[in-house]
Amino acid sequence: MRITVLGAGTMGHGITQVSAMAGHDVTLRDLDDDLVADGIDAIESNLDGGIERGKVTEEEKAETLGRISGETDLETAVDGSDLVVEAVPEKVDLKKNVLSEAEGAVDEDVVLATNTSSLSVTELASTLDRPGRFVGLHFFNPVHIMSLVEIIVAERTTDRTREFAVDYVDSIDKTPVVVRDTPGFASSRLGVALGVEAIRMVEEGVASPEDIDNAMELGYNHPMGPLELTDVVGLDVRLDILEYLREELGERFKPPQLLKRKVRADKNGQKSGEGFYVWEDGEPVAMSGEWGN
Repeated sequence: MRITVLGAGTMGHGITQVSAMAGHDVTLRDLDDDLVADGIDAIESNLDGGIERGKVTEEEKAETLGRISGETDLETAVDGSDLVVEAVPEKVDLKKNVLSEAEGAVDEDVVLATNTSSLSVTELASTLDRPGRFVGLHFFNPVHIMSLVEIIVAERTTDRTREFAVDYVDSIDKTPVVVRDTPGFASSRLGVALGVEAIRMVEEGVASPEDIDNAMELGYNHPMGPLELTDVVGLDVRLDILEYLREELGERFKPPQLLKRKVRADKNGQKSGEGFYVWEDGEPVAMSGEWGN
């Protein structure tokens, strides 16, 4: 297939990488050349890491990069594509605008998808003239490592579009899970519920972030504790999701004040260097705040 990914950030370049590694030709589009270049550089860095771990060969790296092109012009980016995946930040109006522009630039049989972790796919589809060809593809970060893709079926998503999405996810060697379009879907709703309770426990002084994470990793065999995962996802992203779920599902998803304070202080986790942990070179090296003393 020929695929276009709109947005060269963390999720966008990850989707580009796994699609190209699976043999698809991919155009990565963003608003300026520097953003596109940064996305492709991140892909190359991921591939180099794979080579160091013995997961990727030099030949596979070259072939993957050879299938990727960068573009800033929308019409050029989507020309000839079978699938267009929107991967811009989790803002409803922004996503609607990007999707509406993309629909106007593609043929009527092209499948459009949104990479959202919690927003209503049905609401995003309301801006489209042909909502039947629209579907949610919720990838997980880091995309090149995580094996799950949640496929969200909106109210007017056709069976053909759902089947196309499942086939695409299978083709990139990921595991599809199909869910109805409900607030938080399945994964985000459950993951955020665990994460917000862990934050409340830190706020109440029940235990340190490290001890809470160790309890879930060692007691429940989670590969990563809920607070470290919150840092990886981004505290600002978690806050946005919680506020949306609170509006849709009630007070049990009310964001803790501790989370709000950290976001206001730009302590958004791994990407800012500090959240519940202090991060260096992509790894947690200490706990943040009073727990780090």
